[in-house]
Amino acid sequence: MNRFRSLLAAGLIVSACSRTPSFGVSPESAIPSRITPRFAPSWRFPAGQPPITAARAMIASDDRVASEAGLEILRKGGNAVDAAVAVGFALAVTYQEAGNLGGGGFMLVRLANGTTAAIDYREMAPLAATRDMYLDASGKLTDRSLDGHLASGVPGSVAGMSEVLKKYGTMKLSDVLQPAIRLADEGFTVEAGFNRSVRGDSARIARFGGSAFLPDGAPPAVGSRFRQPDLARTLRLIAEKGPDAFYRGEIGDSLVAEMKRGGGIITKEDLANYQPRWRDPIRSSYRGYTLFTMPPASSGGIVITETLNILETYPALPPFGSAAYAHILGSAYQRAFIDRNAKIADPAFVKVPLAQLTSKTYAKTLRATIDARRATPTLTLEQKMGTRAEGTETTHYSVVDGMGNSVATTTTTNGLYGSGVLVRGAGFFMNNEMDDLSAQPGTANQFGLVQGEANAVAPGKRPLSAMSPTIVLDPAGGLLLVLGARGGPRIITATSQVILNVIDHRMSIADAMSAPRIHHQALPDSLMYERGGLSQPVLDSLIRMGHGPKVVVSVALANAIMRVKGGFEAVGDPRRPGGVVGY
Repeated sequence: MNRFRSLLAAGLIVSACSRTPSFGVSPESAIPSRITPRFAPSWRFPAGQPPITAARAMIASDDRVASEAGLEILRKGGNAVDAAVAVGFALAVTYQEAGNLGGGGFMLVRLANGTTAAIDYREMAPLAATRDMYLDASGKLTDRSLDGHLASGVPGSVAGMSEVLKKYGTMKLSDVLQPAIRLADEGFTVEAGFNRSVRGDSARIARFGGSAFLPDGAPPAVGSRFRQPDLARTLRLIAEKGPDAFYRGEIGDSLVAEMKRGGGIITKEDLANYQPRWRDPIRSSYRGYTLFTMPPASSGGIVITETLNILETYPALPPFGSAAYAHILGSAYQRAFIDRNAKIADPAFVKVPLAQLTSKTYAKTLRATIDARRATPTLTLEQKMGTRAEGTETTHYSVVDGMGNSVATTTTTNGLYGSGVLVRGAGFFMNNEMDDLSAQPGTANQFGLVQGEANAVAPGKRPLSAMSPTIVLDPAGGLLLVLGARGGPRIITATSQVILNVIDHRMSIADAMSAPRIHHQALPDSLMYERGGLSQPVLDSLIRMGHGPKVVVSVALANAIMRVKGGFEAVGDPRRPGGVVGY
């Protein structure tokens, strides 16, 4: 009985008679009221749209079918961790452009009893990797870090999800895999988004053995049933034999054979040596709210913390959508990204100055470099800050359960469909995560990031990431937000702006997600903004201040759940709606 009570208190089991979720000590009266914002007249998403609500539990991902797989596990008595793992494996079936078995990610867990944990299952450079492996004979950078077999790091998804389930889940791996197995075996109905995604990358998919995704030479038709028998068999092997089936067994044999077939360098030794890493979450504060974020090998937690620390030096931020707001926010991002690109890398290889970069005292020194009237060129800032820069696709999902446990997970193969290589006979795509290492320090990667020597290719190194799974508590210690995003370095700016929209601008979660976003990553030295998101007078003011505004279609795609009076609210990112479900 004592064991039962301790597990119940930790939120690791759900009592059949429990009716009220536990979210810490915060009373619902501590949740501030919301204010409907005013967006630029040219902005395409109106304010005041209704969110999806749920009283007990909620899942927000980029694919509704995968979200429903997690909800199925919750309804069977699983906790948020069980559901998160179920969603992760289901995304590897229904959302292979980013959901994966052949990639990696980061997961942040907060249990109802206050326990927090972060697991890093980022891909890792193979043992045969060398610093200049992506340069040609004349020293020029090739595309081999992007396309084909040489682009892949050792995948971590299966190991990471299995490990977190073993430590914090309540169900067996074989049980949480059942929805994914069923979806692969029986198939799912092809929607327009899946059809467009496969069509957009059909040339790469066909080039590297992905004919199963192109029946009769074309993407699966909208409305058809798409079955993946090879992937179903792979998932059954994992369900029966655990992660060993992937890293030491038959699946690993297929992976290594595929690598040999195309000139890749991942070996059985690489797979057998792979281990996910438990990390200490970064705990920080912003205007009385508490944030838990990911530490390196993710840069997300540091950059979000450093940015918010800079913004906290202002007693209040300028009005949303104003030139002053865009200038201050963009300037804070610019400084945090300068540090990111020069100082953050795999902590097993580089001593990351975590304490300095997350210090509020250090943030004050950066704030002192922001001129309220003028933008500062990145080159000038690098000299002032003592750094010199040398030189997408991801998916995020959030889960909360009826006991107050919460999970934020971001996982990726890097580019859409990763390297384009399908492991024949096993049914999954391999990542092209080696491009997130500095294939040539000082040269931009596929996301335009110019990263330094600290992130150079080395055997066993985990590539620097922008993935930013985040959990936010209100000032009374109760759960407020579970969120993250997809979109390369824009993950960081999108995630932090949803937080700012909720805390500083008091938006509803629907408005916080719909609001126009900006982005600055130091290099290229431009303030990016979403088309229609800034009015022309604001743009004119930013240009006079010395910014070089650059229009983009979107700044990442976020998924977030917000605790409100009576339960939870969430919406899919209107830029590309995903799947929000709850009960």
